[in-house]
Amino acid sequence: MAQGKVEICGVNTSKLPLLKNAEKEELFSRIEEGDKEAREQYIEGNLRLVLSVIKRFSSSNENVDDLFQIGCIGLIKAIDNFDSSLNVKFSTYAVPMIIGEIRRFLRDNNSIRVSRSLKDTAYKAIYAKESLTRRNLKEPTINEIAAEIGISKEDIVYALDAIQNPMSLYEPIYTDGGDTLYVMDQISDKKNKEETWVEHLSLSEAMKRLGEREHEIITLRFFEGKTQMEVADIIGISQAQVSRLEKNALRIMKNYLTA
Repeated sequence: MAQGKVEICGVNTSKLPLLKNAEKEELFSRIEEGDKEAREQYIEGNLRLVLSVIKRFSSSNENVDDLFQIGCIGLIKAIDNFDSSLNVKFSTYAVPMIIGEIRRFLRDNNSIRVSRSLKDTAYKAIYAKESLTRRNLKEPTINEIAAEIGISKEDIVYALDAIQNPMSLYEPIYTDGGDTLYVMDQISDKKNKEETWVEHLSLSEAMKRLGEREHEIITLRFFEGKTQMEVADIIGISQAQVSRLEKNALRIMKNYLTA
């Protein structure tokens, strides 16, 4: 990867803005109110974060422009999914998201070499999808994305399929105080909510070994199919705390059931 490159993807990295903490908080408040201009400023103000991450991949032979574009996708996902009420620094949340996006790209690129034009089409489509979703508060159709970027829907589908790579359930979302939260922690357990598998397990006695809060977390997570984020909102604690309490509760139940 080229080192010391000043211009990446048409962006002069030497002139990137550096936001102060107060500016970040003010911009994010506006973002949460739907301010598109604030979102663009926040993205631009965090591009240095993307640059710092792609330096970790300096040993790769990938084009620095490609890594920067992929890192920006991770940054945008982090901004659109960040919950400021978690009392976690944005960079703590965003860095694993950016790293994960780049690692998926590298895994995919090592197995199947995708042409630059296909990747450019895919990047444009992904960015357009993020923008349209934010603007219209719903996921756009392929036709809407095609109209937004002026590329046929067939070419978009082909390009997206070419760079597609399955996401691991153990992909890190962010780390808080040493406790890593994974993709699987963000997913509702709807299958277990709809089926009656718990009726066939002897869990009632194991549940009695839990404290009141741990009991509530297990009930919400595995009986009602809530995500950790939803449980955190209901109980009034951070998602990291929910994660720790859930793991401890499952350990207690497992020890009882296997004793």
